[in-house]
Order: sequence, then C-alpha cells, then structure tokens
Amino acid sequence: MARHYLDHASTSPLRPAARRALIETLDRALGDPGRIHEEALTARALLEHAREQVAAALGARPREVSFCSGATEAIATVCAGVGSRGSRQIVVATEHSAVRLAAERAGEVTAVPVDRLGRVDPDAIAAALGPDVSVVHVQWGNHETGVVQPVHEIVEVCAGTDTLVHVDAAQAAGRQHLDFAGLGADLMSISSHKIGGPVGIGALLVRRGLRIDPLLLGGDQERARRAGLEDVATATAFGAAVASVDIATEAAEQARLRRRVDQLFIATDGVTPVGDPDHRLPHIAAATIGDVEPQAVLLGLDRAGIAAHSGSACSSESLEPSPVLEAMGVDAHHSLRISTGWSTTDADIDALEPALPRVLEELRALRPI
Repeated sequence: MARHYLDHASTSPLRPAARRALIETLDRALGDPGRIHEEALTARALLEHAREQVAAALGARPREVSFCSGATEAIATVCAGVGSRGSRQIVVATEHSAVRLAAERAGEVTAVPVDRLGRVDPDAIAAALGPDVSVVHVQWGNHETGVVQPVHEIVEVCAGTDTLVHVDAAQAAGRQHLDFAGLGADLMSISSHKIGGPVGIGALLVRRGLRIDPLLLGGDQERARRAGLEDVATATAFGAAVASVDIATEAAEQARLRRRVDQLFIATDGVTPVGDPDHRLPHIAAATIGDVEPQAVLLGLDRAGIAAHSGSACSSESLEPSPVLEAMGVDAHHSLRISTGWSTTDADIDALEPALPRVLEELRALRPI
C-alpha cells in the first residue's frame, strides 16, 4: 500500500539537498571548530557557511545566528536567559507548550487570551506590559491551527519599552518570508526538521547587541550563547535545507493542496474547520470532529496509508485536551490536523478525500444505537 504523509507540521522528511550535505560532511575528517589545525579549520569553514545560509534565509546577520539542538532548546534559552531583566513573562494563550512550560519554570507568566479564531489583540499585549516584564513570546504561526499572529504589531507595541520580543517561527520558517532585521524582534527560534533539514539542530536568532544568559555552560561556543562542541554535520545539512527552499513556489503549492483539504473538511459531515481562514500559514488545515474519538480516526487513516495528527489528548504524548483549541473556546478533545509540505502531491490529497469520510462513517456505525 502506498503511504501518504500529511503530517509535515510535526516533522518534514529530509530534503535531498540536506541529505547530500549531511552524508558529504559525515564522510570528511573534521575536527573541533574551535581549534587551529587543518581539520578544525575545515570544520569552522563548513559551520560558518551553514550559518551564512541560515542567516540569509531569515534576514539576519550571520553573527546573530546561534546553532542549538532545536527550537525547544532555543525557547528554553530565552525563557531562562532573560530572568535578570524582569520577573514576569507574557505568552499568547495558544503558544506551544515549549514556550508555556519553560516560561512557567522561569517565573511568573501572564497568558494573553485569543479570540475564537485564534488571534491575539496587540492592544491586549500592550495592556499586559509593565516594568516587571522581561519578554513577550508570540508564535509567528500556530502549530495546530496554522493561525498567523499580528507579529509586526506586537513588536510595535513593545517598541520603546525595555521588554524583549521573542518570536517562535518554527512553523513559519520556509513557508513565509521572514525578515528578522525588518521585523525588529529581539529573538527568534527556528527548527531544522520542520523545514526538511535534519532532526537535532535549530537556531536561536539574537539581535545584535543583545546579551542573554546562556542555558548551557562550559565553553564559549556560539559566541558564548551555547556551550558544547558544535554539530557541524547537522548544521551543514540545516544550511543546505534552508538554502534549497523556494518559498514563493513551495508555499503556493502547499496552500493549493491545503485548500483541497479545507474543501474536504467543509464537505464532510460532522467536520468543522477551526482557525482564522484569512490569517494562516499555507500548510496547516485543522478541524474538530465532534462525534468520534480522534485516536480512532487517526488509526483508521493510518490503515488507509495516511499519516495525520490530532492535538487532542488521546493522540499525543499529553493526557490533557489541546490547550490551543481550549484557549480558542472550541472543542479541545476532538480535533484533526492535516499538514502539507515540500514533498506533498495531489496523489496524497486524492487518497485522503475518500478515506476521511469513509473512516468517519465506519466509526459512527460502531456506536451503540
């Protein structure tokens, strides 16, 4: 049976350019980039080339890019590293758990609510600001619904204050044009594997002139922002992945395929799309399926050869309902997320279109009369 992968928002398959770069780098005799012998200098050159590729893709200076193990570590570094600037952090209520939990561990947190479409009001952010606030965390685009937040407006309301702005761009990178310098944010977190790079690497962008306390101690690697020997092979593959992205072409294609999913949701009995229909990332379609358990739906789709995801409790590592949908005031227990990516084709949606209504019909037939 052919497989159809429609869970790119969780992780995206490795791009060919990234695979080639990873293998080529692993096949070379490399040293510690912090040393001065030939093997070390070769490693340093590869690492800095990758840094330049990531910076160019994100509208940043290379020296603003710090490699780390992924967006989760980048977020934890921000949350722990800004403590000396204030005792309170502001999060949008639909932020990823990596942000919410790391901020809670760091100290006091103010969660700013969103509307039923998942958008936050910049004026509500402004109202929550105070001299004790160290940082405002805001996702560029949500991981469950794809809803895009008014990031530029939020940066503007924080301008002129001592409050930093951290943007979680893990879902948006490679799918929308990101200009770190033009945005004016202070910090931005990125994940390689969401873009089609390898797992185990990401980047924290730190505005020029800003210093935050490092999360990992022990050395002065990554401009003293992240101790530990750099993983040159995965950094090289990460750089190759972002350099190979044609955002305009890929985003348009992913959005076209996602619109087919939107139409399928609308046409399928008992399925209700969620999230802002106008302000959204190109690759994520989310819906509630109120009368059937999402785990059974996912298993039924998997038997049909389709990989999908749900933010609901029974289909994830958590035992709680989706905090994103809960914050939006919609059914947080029964959800379905379909996400397209660089390798998605019409054949994948062709397989989903008959499979989803069939699986739902079969599950409803099993309910007691």
